Amino acid sequence: YGKNTIKFLRLHREGKKHFVKEVEVCTHLRLTSAQEYLEGNNSLVIPTDTIKNIVLVLAKKNGIPTLEQFAIDICKHFMTTFCQVVYVKTYVQEVPWQRLHENGVPHIHSFINVPDGIRFCEAEQCRNGPLVVFAGIKDLKLMKTTQSGFEGFFKNEHTTLPERNDRILCGELFCKWSYGECKDFDFDCIWNKIRECILEAFSGPPDCGEYSPSYQKSVNSIQMLILSKVSQVQVIEVVLNNIFYNVLDMKNLGLTNDKEVLIPVEAPYGSCACTLGRK
Repeated sequence: YGKNTIKFLRLHREGKKHFVKEVEVCTHLRLTSAQEYLEGNNSLVIPTDTIKNIVLVLAKKNGIPTLEQFAIDICKHFMTTFCQVVYVKTYVQEVPWQRLHENGVPHIHSFINVPDGIRFCEAEQCRNGPLVVFAGIKDLKLMKTTQSGFEGFFKNEHTTLPERNDRILCGELFCKWSYGECKDFDFDCIWNKIRECILEAFSGPPDCGEYSPSYQKSVNSIQMLILSKVSQVQVIEVVLNNIFYNVLDMKNLGLTNDKEVLIPVEAPYGSCACTLGRK
């Protein structure tokens, strides 16, 4: 049991310069006994309101140096403070505020919400067990307008999809990875590096791109590049929810539409998922 969607903004000041972290936290516990379920005995139950208050107090006392460190702090607090807790799991998700720049100059106290992917992390620990940390990015929308196709697929009497060697590849990406044994990592640096790998593998070189024969191959290319460049990552899961566009037939308007006006297909949509780990 636990407390979900604990939302707050943590403001940190260094002189005139301000820093913000707005997060949503979910924290769940497992206790030594299930007596509250089986017998209605609540003597070991830490109220979910207390869980919420602890999260807020830790944010006040420790700040949020990184999402991962904050999740670790929460796990350690419950494990070291309450003997009846045998398992704790914390999920932390960040609102994507970025410092506002004016004419290339960073503003000291103004920020802009930029929806270019949401950062999240999870930390979980069993009593007498290792602390395990996961991190990720979700709701990251990516598109390339060429250098993508889909050919040579299996066909039968139900197949109506035509083969294409030049199409728009667009999708909403979810990516989650594990660090294995938790060490003194620079979580911010690693997260930014992984995000750069995702963009590089999806798009290819900036002057020419790289051909993608399928959504599945793009997913694998992203995973392979991350595992080759980021040694701290042990296992990585990628889900790419496909966003399709159909070319609008404009013949009845007396126009030829050479893939210049397209209509997004809302539903149904395809999805490709893969989990890849080191040997």
